[in-house]
Amino acid sequence: MSCFQPINNMSLVFSNTTSKNGILQRIERELSFPDGFITGNATRLLEWTNNVNSAHDDALDIIFPIGGTWQFDDSNHTDYPIIKTNLSSGQRSYPFTSDENGNLILDVYKVMVAGSDGVFREIEPVDQESPQGNTDTTSFFDERNTSGTPTRYNKTANGIFLDPIPNYSYSNGLKMFISREGSYFTTTDTTKKPGIAGLFHEYYVVNPAFKYASIKDLSVTANLYDRKTKLEERIASYYGFRERDVIKRLTPRMESNK
Repeated sequence: MSCFQPINNMSLVFSNTTSKNGILQRIERELSFPDGFITGNATRLLEWTNNVNSAHDDALDIIFPIGGTWQFDDSNHTDYPIIKTNLSSGQRSYPFTSDENGNLILDVYKVMVAGSDGVFREIEPVDQESPQGNTDTTSFFDERNTSGTPTRYNKTANGIFLDPIPNYSYSNGLKMFISREGSYFTTTDTTKKPGIAGLFHEYYVVNPAFKYASIKDLSVTANLYDRKTKLEERIASYYGFRERDVIKRLTPRMESNK
């Protein structure tokens, strides 16, 4: 049985000036702003769009570390968080900053390389700056430039470094599984929804409203903080349990009698 019970599946659009039930309209009510205080002013609309996008970053900051074997990705992205680039003979380093659609790459979780036979195989991550155990990483920097089929990679800054250096070229032969930034709102968005479960779209109201209220020392600050904290706990509980296709096993706790 799931340890998490959904209580509300209502999703929210970014702005709806007709129904008054968009994220921006609910922020206006939370903070006792006049109707249209945000959407009716270009400067405030830009400011609060940025505030809601900041809330999205906060939500992803909760979700990404607890994803387990289920890899989260903003549902507004139209492709999967997998990128490919050409494997080039004699080239060790491959920069990664953004995906094909310009979304900032946050991390790389797995790297696969196509052999000269065209079959992709996962390669091993190593850390050349802080080698652990008996892992020898000298071939990354000894300038002998050993070539062959890559079997290992190192991440440094915004680059992937392969070892050995490929001695062949292959179109789209380097495949990386990534996490990336969310799909953000713009001031012209109306029907777009946050790219997380609709259960938690209220977070995009409460989070920016709390930050504003705390700066202005408003009387609603404590209430908003309490709601924000509870929503963050629910988000963590929900996404921490998303890997439901993985069988949970009990692990005995071993205690020493010494």
